[in-house]
Amino acid sequence: LVVLEDDKQLFPPYQGAPLMKEALLKQHPELEGVLNVLAGKITAEQMSRMNYEVGVEGKSAETVAREFLQSQGYLK
Repeated sequence: LVVLEDDKQLFPPYQGAPLMKEALLKQHPELEGVLNVLAGKITAEQMSRMNYEVGVEGKSAETVAREFLQSQGYLK
């Protein structure tokens, strides 16, 4: 996962969206199902908390995402 800068301010800071190149999805069609598992599963409160951990506490986005996925049972 990579964090992209939303220079157009399209997404509110609490809303996430998976983005990938079509070529990657063609190479790994299983990614669609994996990412769809998370669709609608992250609440605004959870996203706000994760944004706080990155923006204020200085944790890396990768660490925060991994901790969230582990706490929700998506990763071991």
